[in-house]
Amino acid sequence: MSQKDYDNEPRWYVVHTYSGYENKVKTDLEKTIKNRELEEYFFDIVVPMEEQIEIKDGKRKSNLKKVFPGYVLVKMIVTEQTWYIVRNTRGVTGFVGSGTDPIPLTEAEIRKMGFDVTAQAVNVNFDVNDEVRVMAGPFEGYTGTVMEINKEKHIIKASISMFGRETPVELDFTDVEKLK
Repeated sequence: MSQKDYDNEPRWYVVHTYSGYENKVKTDLEKTIKNRELEEYFFDIVVPMEEQIEIKDGKRKSNLKKVFPGYVLVKMIVTEQTWYIVRNTRGVTGFVGSGTDPIPLTEAEIRKMGFDVTAQAVNVNFDVNDEVRVMAGPFEGYTGTVMEINKEKHIIKASISMFGRETPVELDFTDVEKLK
């Protein structure tokens, strides 16, 4: 790893692990970062999961499944020390990239996975409990109450009244406007 590769921007990197070690790698890495007081270089460590709903014997069962088995995503500033720590965590086989140089994910790749692209907070003109109107998408024309705001993923969870009952839906920031 050469000095020229360092920039002080936190970026998302993909770390390859032994299959089944993803959560252990995440836990061990978090402990090492805390013990060595390197929190300013590491911003997030994620084992991407998705909920899968299975219907068995007429019963609905949901469980979490790894989206990318054998991989952990790490948002970090790469330095000789941080690279070494991640690379030498038990269960890690290496960074995804060429040889010794980890290659960060592109903004498009990050966006596809639903992660924040920039560290900048997105300003929205509504808050939790505000009334909003849906301007686009399958719920266009409905109004609802904001329940949650996720600035990283640029979505809100709102409760809209459909068929006489309150239904929680996820909506993109750009698809809603605050009611006056």
